[in-house]
Amino acid sequence: MSATEMNGKELSKKIRTELAGEVLQLKQNGVTPHLTVIIVGDDPASQSYVRGKEKASAEVGMSSDIIALPSSTSEQDLLGQIDRLNKHDSVHGILVQLPLPDHINEQHVIESISPEKDVDGFHPVNIGKMMTGNSTFLPCTPYGIITMLKAHDVRMEGKHVVVAGRSNIVGKPVGQLLLNENATVTYCHSKTENLTDYTKEADILILAMGRANVIRGEHVKNGAVIVDVGINRLEDGTLTGDADFASTAAKASKITPVPRGVGPMTITMLLKNTIKAARGLSAVGK
Repeated sequence: MSATEMNGKELSKKIRTELAGEVLQLKQNGVTPHLTVIIVGDDPASQSYVRGKEKASAEVGMSSDIIALPSSTSEQDLLGQIDRLNKHDSVHGILVQLPLPDHINEQHVIESISPEKDVDGFHPVNIGKMMTGNSTFLPCTPYGIITMLKAHDVRMEGKHVVVAGRSNIVGKPVGQLLLNENATVTYCHSKTENLTDYTKEADILILAMGRANVIRGEHVKNGAVIVDVGINRLEDGTLTGDADFASTAAKASKITPVPRGVGPMTITMLLKNTIKAARGLSAVGK
């Protein structure tokens, strides 16, 4: 068996073409969706992500801007910036690039963003709505994963999903979204004993551990669907996922590559959330 590659880059192109049409329609009605990204400090990876979001916004016809603050910025000053943006009618989406410097409480920052402009989907109000299956902004990476599975006709209902990783950004919310799709979900994490006993039982395996090539072909079920969220840089500079691609692809039915897998979908869902925010919260999730 050789797995079908679920290429997020190709799927993103298709979705972004559709989003560009939606933006054009909004512009004809006098609304230009606008995303403001705040970055604190000079972390190179964060700067790269932010530039990618700016480029993607322009690609679909949205407007965007970046507020770059020094790492010495106080929490109070950052919250002040967010408060100003919350009140700014032409700003539809606010995103604060994580991680933040140690002296700034990330949770305080997340909770200060208006739920109606929380296009990252991290505000407790939006997380609560997601948990109860109500329309809301969904966290971008989990939203991208569900969108990708649906695009590749992966049946989730009744299937056993194993999520390896329990971060608030990926692991926990993707498990909840799969539960909302009527899957049976098992969470594994760094304290799980005998991890591969669980991965071998998964019909759908979501890997979000940040450990290079830790899952191999012998650790997965024949015909499994593998979504690899891990992005790990090896000593030679190449990127790899949490799964050893060659050996797992030989057993899986479908698999995401790293790179060109989940990453492009994350930014695409951010654009989708921002466009929905521009339409008004009543349209979110429909």
